[in-house]
This record gives sequence, C-alpha cells and structure tokens, in this order.
Amino acid sequence: MPSPQQARAQASAITSGKTGPEAEASPTSQLRELFDRPRLSPGQRRIAQYLIEHITEAAFLSITDLADRVGVSQPSVTRFAAAIGFSGYPALREKLQSIALGTLAGGPAEENRGNELQAAVDAEIENLENLRRDFADPDRVIGVGRELSASTPLTVLGLRISVSLAEYFAYAARRIHPDVRLVTRGGSVAYDALLQSREAGGTWVLAFSMPRHAQETLTAVRVARHAGLKVALITDLALGPVADEADVTFATGTGSRLVFDSYAAPGVMCAALLQAMTDADPERTQARLDEYEQVADQHQFFLRD
Repeated sequence: MPSPQQARAQASAITSGKTGPEAEASPTSQLRELFDRPRLSPGQRRIAQYLIEHITEAAFLSITDLADRVGVSQPSVTRFAAAIGFSGYPALREKLQSIALGTLAGGPAEENRGNELQAAVDAEIENLENLRRDFADPDRVIGVGRELSASTPLTVLGLRISVSLAEYFAYAARRIHPDVRLVTRGGSVAYDALLQSREAGGTWVLAFSMPRHAQETLTAVRVARHAGLKVALITDLALGPVADEADVTFATGTGSRLVFDSYAAPGVMCAALLQAMTDADPERTQARLDEYEQVADQHQFFLRD
C-alpha cells in the first residue's frame, strides 16, 4: 500500500496550461510586467519598487507627492514614466489606478482587519491570493521544475534569513532527486560548492533571497552565473540586483506585519516547484519514494499514526 506521500505524488500532477475562466494576474504581476523594460536606473528602480509595495496608495499620489515619498525629483518620475512606455506621469497614474482599484475590490476591507495578528494573517492571505492568480498559467513553473529535475547535481542556495526555506526545499527534493547540494554559508564556502557543482555536471541553482537581502547572496549568484550555472530565484520582489542576475525569478509576497517576516507564499512556491520536479520524472520519483519508504520502515524513522 503506498504511503500518503507516494499517493499524493501519483495524484497531484500539475495540469499544463490555463484552466477554467481567464484569471486576471495579481497586482504584483501586472506591475512586474509593466516595469519589465530595459534596465531601469537605480532611481527608477526605487520608484518601481515603491509602487509595487504601496500600489493602493501610490496610484493616487500627485507627481510631487510620489517624488517626495520615494526621495527623487519630479523630473525623475517623468523620465521613469517615459522609460516604461508612457507619454507622461498622468498616463502612468491612470494605469496604476486601474490596477489599484482592482486590488481594493478584491482585498479585505481595512475596517475588518481586526487586531495586529489578524491583520498579519490577512496580509498573508492576500499574498496567497496573488500567488493563486499567478498560478493560473502554470507553464513557467512546470518548465523550471523540469530543468531543476534534470540538473544533476542540483544546488539549492539560501543564506542568512533564507536558510530555512532552502533547507526545506533541499530536504524534500532529496526524496525525489539523486543529488541535491545545499549551500547555506556564504563567501568562499559557497564559491567552492557552486564551482564543484558545475564541474560535476550541474546546470541549475535554485536560490532564495528574502528581505533583508544579503550582499553575499548577490555575490554567490554572480559566481554561479560566471561558472556557467543558470539561476532560478525565489524572492519577494522581481526588481533589484539579485533578480537582475537570475535567469528566472518567482516573486512572491512575504508577510511583513510582525517583527519578523512570515513566508506562507514562498513556502507554497517551493511546494509547487517540488511538484513540478516530481511530475518531470515520475518513474524516478516513484522508485526513489519506494526505496525511501523501505528504509524508513526498516529503521523506524516515524511514529505509527
């Protein structure tokens, strides 16, 4: 009789392509697409990031107020609008307002947020709803999962606060992949591991970069790229130096209402990529799960439920 994990591996394969009614992309995804132009200057990136983080408020600001909030000049805002394809700030603001009004229509009312702990949960629910909309077309997840599955070895990189997500992913991936290498220390230790992975035939690194984003993560990603590895990145925003270096970026919101961030959406993103890896090679997956269950039973890894 298959274990619950084996049964789920057989039953939960991701269906390629959009299903059901056409789902509108999340506000964050709409903004990422809007700002996905030739490299923005550092000042322009700050404007874009402020708009992503404060869309429901920022979309209704005057050019003067927006410039003051971001700490740039009014001409900088005008140049930013032109850089992403608008005739000026009024045209950009009109587009931002349409996105913001969609966010307000679908989000929880502020007066119903309750106490701070409930507000933190509400924020995570919103992050998950945005991720759900992003998953309306799962083909990118399926494609990256196929590439990660084929990379032997597969390196998983997470430094500082991102260690926990990297450890979770690597722990699960080892059940279905023959050679997963976890890197949780930066500097020369990370460089050695990345270079060795490439020399051993690896083609991909899955990297995590959660706020506050570590300089050593950026350096490690650059080392990986220089060595010939491709980088898939799970992070909170698709704008910034680390995202600029990655081949593929999955941007998922993090909960920032409490002293320390929470990671509901990045956790689901991890599970989705693991599912895609499972689907990419079902015969290998089944064989490895069978072998693991035999070892687990022999050595009594788990309590009997």
